[in-house]
Amino acid sequence: MAARLKSMSMNFRVTYNAPVVLSFTLLCIVIQLSGAALGDRFSAFFTVSPAMNWSNATSYLRLFSHTLGHSGWEHLTGNLMFILLLGPILEEKYGSKHMLAMFAITALMTALAVIFIFKVGLHGASGLVFMLILLGSLVNFKSGEVPLTFILIAFLYFGKEVLGALQPDHISQFAHIIGGICGSMFGFGRKVS
Repeated sequence: MAARLKSMSMNFRVTYNAPVVLSFTLLCIVIQLSGAALGDRFSAFFTVSPAMNWSNATSYLRLFSHTLGHSGWEHLTGNLMFILLLGPILEEKYGSKHMLAMFAITALMTALAVIFIFKVGLHGASGLVFMLILLGSLVNFKSGEVPLTFILIAFLYFGKEVLGALQPDHISQFAHIIGGICGSMFGFGRKVS
């Protein structure tokens, strides 16, 4: 029995199983650590705001980098728990290139909404989290069907966010809604074998 356990333990190795999700997670942690050490000027690079300077190249990077910056460790760990739970499953299903594209499109759509509609600064990966939640509910989607799990999740999450939008901090809820819409579109738009 001891020889069998020893043999089994040698067959396990740690793998970088979801490169996009794991790289995103590590970048978020490094940025959170660096932001604490370097201060607001560094953290501002990871925030998108309506006062975007369209003639500055770094402003274009903020359209995507805002998902890497977080207001604190609680904000970061809350987002990363969902990303690490759902992300690897979806990255395996859709592939790393598609997952990276879905992250980038969701980040861009959320940033543009902040700039042109909501007029408030934003940082964090909450939009990505909601994209993953809705996309995950469509993982077994078949043409011509709408999964009841998707309907229930959409109703619960969108309903919660719309009600939360009535509160003074409505911008984060609308970013969540945009992320959920992106996840829904990716799920219904992709037929994966």
